[in-house]
Amino acid sequence: MTTNADRTLKRTARRNLQRYKLRRENLLSVLKENGFITDDSVLCEQGNRTTFETRLLRSKAATEKISLEELARVFIMINKKRGYKSSRKVNSGEEGSLIDGMTVARKLYDEHLTPGQYVYQLLCEDKKYIPDFYPSDLDAEFEAVWNCQKQFYADIFTDELREALRGKNEKQTWGICSEPLGLKGIKRNGSTADQRVENYRWRTEAISKQMPLEQVAVVLQKINGQIAGTSGYLGAISDRSKELYFNHQTVGQFQMKQLSDNPNTSLKNQVFYRQDYLDEFERIWETQAKYHSQLTADLKHELRDIVIFYQRPLKSQKGLVNYWLVILPQR
Repeated sequence: MTTNADRTLKRTARRNLQRYKLRRENLLSVLKENGFITDDSVLCEQGNRTTFETRLLRSKAATEKISLEELARVFIMINKKRGYKSSRKVNSGEEGSLIDGMTVARKLYDEHLTPGQYVYQLLCEDKKYIPDFYPSDLDAEFEAVWNCQKQFYADIFTDELREALRGKNEKQTWGICSEPLGLKGIKRNGSTADQRVENYRWRTEAISKQMPLEQVAVVLQKINGQIAGTSGYLGAISDRSKELYFNHQTVGQFQMKQLSDNPNTSLKNQVFYRQDYLDEFERIWETQAKYHSQLTADLKHELRDIVIFYQRPLKSQKGLVNYWLVILPQR
């Protein structure tokens, strides 16, 4: 790491810590003003058998009544970790594009589609945009293709070959498949666009009927290529987000279940999307508002939009721009 990069990293860490402390001070001030807590309130675990007590309250708050002081502890915990805020934009226009992520994942789930089937439908409708998919959906498609073709080629599609293909890119996948599948190359006809449509047609057919080994190799190659092209970090965040949605869980419930199953589970690097935290805040507020009249719409706006999830605007960079006055000689 260069000296400048190291200095920038440390400066960013200092700023993030300062901003967190400022948010915490503002949050505590608002909570005191509205009678949630006092100067004597205990806002952390204290005493025997209190490990994960705040996390348990956070999980419980989404479905059951808790006291205002306990709710304050939950908001303080949410305020500390607010989730990853993506800067990706939604494509718009006449290409029939969809935002990658939960919108596509829900469609796959509701209509029982694989990514290959979904894209083939789009291409048949003359749509050019191909959305991104969660790694777990692509893994599920790979397994569906593998299990279907294994019925017809049981002696070739072994567990050893499956493990060898796991985590490989397109080129590596073809190389690994070449010997056991007896591949000598496959001649493709048509334009690149025609071949792309054919690839997705093969992916659609490969989960339901026997295919020639060369075509199966292309299918596995293309799916593995897409998996390899996904970001491991963002892919993990996306898969957690999908799990929350399909299990109807909040972030707090998701993490508390892990701790209940194994108290030694590490939650340190479990990152979630900012929207997942916003959804959790909304669900907790709606539940607790049934029991506490103090939880008004104005207070909700103040806590959620001004204190906890406030996103400061980017600073103007005009001061870094040099203006040069170019004087052209008169002719």
